Amino acid sequence: METYGTLPDGREVRIFTLENRNGLRARVTEYGAILVSLEAPDRDGKLADVTLGYDSLAGWLTNNSYLGATVGRFGNRIRDGKFTLDGKEYSLAKNNTPGGIPCHLHGGIVGFDKVLWKGEQDGNKVVFTYVSPAGEEGYPGTLTTRVTYTLTDDNELKWEAEATTDAPTILNMVHHTYWNLSGDPSTTILNHVMEIESDAYLPTDAGLIPTGELAPVAGTPLDFTTPTVIGDRIDADFEALTLAGGYDHCWVVRRENGTVRPAARVSDPVSGRFMEVSSDQPAIQFYAGNFLDGTAEGRNGVRYARRSGLCLETENFPDAPNQPSFPSSVLRPGETYRHVMIHRFGAE
Repeated sequence: METYGTLPDGREVRIFTLENRNGLRARVTEYGAILVSLEAPDRDGKLADVTLGYDSLAGWLTNNSYLGATVGRFGNRIRDGKFTLDGKEYSLAKNNTPGGIPCHLHGGIVGFDKVLWKGEQDGNKVVFTYVSPAGEEGYPGTLTTRVTYTLTDDNELKWEAEATTDAPTILNMVHHTYWNLSGDPSTTILNHVMEIESDAYLPTDAGLIPTGELAPVAGTPLDFTTPTVIGDRIDADFEALTLAGGYDHCWVVRRENGTVRPAARVSDPVSGRFMEVSSDQPAIQFYAGNFLDGTAEGRNGVRYARRSGLCLETENFPDAPNQPSFPSSVLRPGETYRHVMIHRFGAE
């Protein structure tokens, strides 16, 4: 543990390093419970950082793309920034306008990615805690949250979220790292190979809000049931891709919710690195960095251009609070929210 910097109000921010016996190294910080970096070896054993990020705390303070972040209270989008719970309507910030249609995204203006968590390290595990007061960003209930990062000798980085509430609320905490397994973020991820354990995705309207339908991936450019090069079909003439400017969709993960099972696998054929993602959540969002535009200057002066990183976000369905047919996102007193996400790294 070491001091990473100070916030504008003078509070100290600490950073923690995790390293396993195989050379993997991860750094996580109290600001936003963010994964600052992860170094993984290629097929020749050469280490490189496979995430997008910043050189210092100052960069993270202007992080508008949620690089590395723990996102909450509700990851992904909520239609019109509104939801009704137990007969009462709640209004949230409309901080995103895809297609010119305002919605609520990733917890609002000051979500979990922009608050100071308290971190404690125990060996190769760091536990972050944060209490979100009732009314924060418009959400009901005081929420007591806990996020744990663990780096194992099996080359797994585990991100685990837990939360309890003193009043009914909604919750969908998400991990939002951008990955480029080449280790060179000046290149795109279009040559990466993707496989998603899903037979169905959630079509959206022009505002990228799910319509409520579950559509089969078979016969569409969203079929990743077998390993597929991301760039092969990302710009295909297909409505879902046209609306999102490429891949930015939610896939329904096969097999039973609540059990940790494979969700996706991505690999870089040049370096040989691969990453396997497992989770207990019902869905996974694959976002291909379509809205990165080169304005954000990241590590070593690299400007993150369009599609220079990809996100794989295990989650509940977007807009679940407004769609009764979707898995419930409601958390009530006496219940514990849990989300387990495992990233396993290797090279071939």
